[in-house]
Amino acid sequence: MAGRQDRPKAATLPSRSCSSVPGTGRLQRRMALCRMEDCTFDSFELLYSGAVDNFKSHKSNLNLKEELRKLRDETSVDSLRQELERERSKRIDLEQKMSDLLKTRLEDSPPQPPRKQQSPSNNRTAEKQQKEVWSSRLQKWLYERFGVYMEDFRFQPEESTVEAEEPLSAKRLTENMRRLKRGARPVTNFLRNLSALSNWHSVYTSAIAFIIYMNAAWHGWAIPMFLFLAILRLSLNYLIARGWRIQWSIVPEVSEPMEPPKEDLTVSEKFQLVLDVAQKAQNLFGKMADVLEKIKNLFMWVQPESTQKLYVCLWVTFITSCVLPYKLLGFMIGVYAGIKFFIIDFLFKSCPKLRDKYDTPYIVWNSLPTDPQLKERTNATVSRRVQPVVSRGSLANVPCGGSREEDSGRSHSTKKGAFHEIFNLPESERPLPVCENGWRCCLINRDRKMPTDYIRNGMLYVTENYLCFESSSSRSSSSKKHKVIKLVDITDIQKYKVLSVLPGSGMGISIATPSTQKPLVFGAMIHRDEAFEAIFTQYMKIVTSKPPASTEL
Repeated sequence: MAGRQDRPKAATLPSRSCSSVPGTGRLQRRMALCRMEDCTFDSFELLYSGAVDNFKSHKSNLNLKEELRKLRDETSVDSLRQELERERSKRIDLEQKMSDLLKTRLEDSPPQPPRKQQSPSNNRTAEKQQKEVWSSRLQKWLYERFGVYMEDFRFQPEESTVEAEEPLSAKRLTENMRRLKRGARPVTNFLRNLSALSNWHSVYTSAIAFIIYMNAAWHGWAIPMFLFLAILRLSLNYLIARGWRIQWSIVPEVSEPMEPPKEDLTVSEKFQLVLDVAQKAQNLFGKMADVLEKIKNLFMWVQPESTQKLYVCLWVTFITSCVLPYKLLGFMIGVYAGIKFFIIDFLFKSCPKLRDKYDTPYIVWNSLPTDPQLKERTNATVSRRVQPVVSRGSLANVPCGGSREEDSGRSHSTKKGAFHEIFNLPESERPLPVCENGWRCCLINRDRKMPTDYIRNGMLYVTENYLCFESSSSRSSSSKKHKVIKLVDITDIQKYKVLSVLPGSGMGISIATPSTQKPLVFGAMIHRDEAFEAIFTQYMKIVTSKPPASTEL
C-alpha cells in the first residue's frame, strides 16, 4: 500500500514540463500505460485482500459454530437453570441475614444523644437508656445460657384426664384375678416364711436366724444385716432370672394347679363367675375396711381405754428418746424386737389363753370396734331405752274385749291368693307388720345350672317361723317355684352385695341352710337393711327361745 501511494506522486512530477519537452506524446502514452498498470495492480490487490478477509471471517464463523456445538453438547440448559436458582436463593438468604444482623445491631446499639445543646436532663435520660440496654442484654444472655433449664421449672396447670373404663367381661375378669394371684404370690411367700421363722417351723433354721440376729443387734449391725440380706436376695433373683435353679424357703411352696381358661362360657357360668369374684372382692374390701376403721377409731378416742394406753406409750417413748442416746435406744429396740419375734410371739401362738391375758397389742386391737359394730351398739342402747316405754303404751292401747286370737284369725292375701295357701302353711302364719306388702327382690340359687332356675324375681316375706319367697313368674303357679325356709334351719345370715348395677345398688342378703351347698342370695333389694334387721331379729328370737312345734314341709 505504501508503494501505491508513492507512484502517483512520481507520475505527477514530469507532467508539469511535458509541454516544453519535445516528444511528449511518447511519454504520455507510456504514462497512460503506467497508470493502467497501476490501476489493474490496485484492483487486483483489493480483490485479493477482500478474498482473504472473507476466508478469515468464514473460518472464524466455522470455529464459533463448532465451539457453540461443543458447549451445547457439554452443558444442558436445565442444569444451568438449577444452578442459577441456587445462586439466587443463596443471594436472598445472605441479604436476609444481613438485614437481620443490621436490625439487631441497630436495636442493641444505644441511641447517640445530640452533641449540640446537651443538658443534664438529656444526660440522665441517656444514662437510663444505657442502663436499660445493658439490663436487656444481660437478660438476653442469661436466657440464652439458662433459659432451657428455667423452662423445666415453669408451673403448668394439670390437665384433668379421664381414663376410659373397660367394659365388664368374664374373660377379662378371670385374667385379672389370675394376675392378682401371681403378683401377690411373692409377698404371701415372704410373709409365710416370716411366720414360719416365728413359729419355729424348722428348729435349726429359726435357731440360727435368732443367734445371727441377736449378735447383729448386740453389736449394732442390725441395719447393715438387713441391707446385706436385701442385696443377697437381689443377687439370687438375678441368678434365677439367668436360668439357675435356686429355691430357698422355710415352708415348701404349694403350686396350685392352673386351670386352662374356657373360651366359651354359658350364661349361668358367666353369672356364677361374676358372683364368685364379687364375693371375694366383698370379703377383701370388708377386711380392709375393718382395719382402716379400727385405726381411725383408735386415734379418734372412740374407745378411750385403748387410746389411753397408746397415749401413755407415746409419751414414754418420747421422753426416752429425749433422755437416752440414740445408740443405746437402737440397741434396746433391736434386742426387744428379736425377743418379741422369736420367743414371745411363739409362746403366745402356742398358748392362746396366755395370749388373751397378757398380749396387750392383741387385746387392744381386738377390742377396737368397727363402724358397723358401733352402729349396732347404739341401736341396742336406743332399743333398750325405748322398749319399756313402748310396752307400757301398748298395754294402754289394747281395746277392751279385744284379743290376739281375733287378730290372728284374719288371713293375709297376696296377688295370687291367700298367703297360707300359696306356701302351704298354717293359717296362723302370716307376714310380720314390717313386711305385709313384701320386699321385692331376686332369688339367686347357685346350686342350679339352668338360667330359669338360677335366678328368679319375686317378693320376700318373713313370718314368725318361716322365710317365704313368692316367685312372680307367670309359669310359677305351682308351689314348686316358691321357696319356704324355716328360720330354725338357717345356719348363717349375712349382708351381701351382688352387683352395683342391679336395683338397690346390688344389695342383698345371703342365707345358708343345710339343704343347700351354696348360700341362697336374695339380691337387688332396695330396702335391704330393713329386711335384714327384721329377719335377723326374728331369727334371734327363734334361736334363743324354744322353737315352736310346726309341721315340716
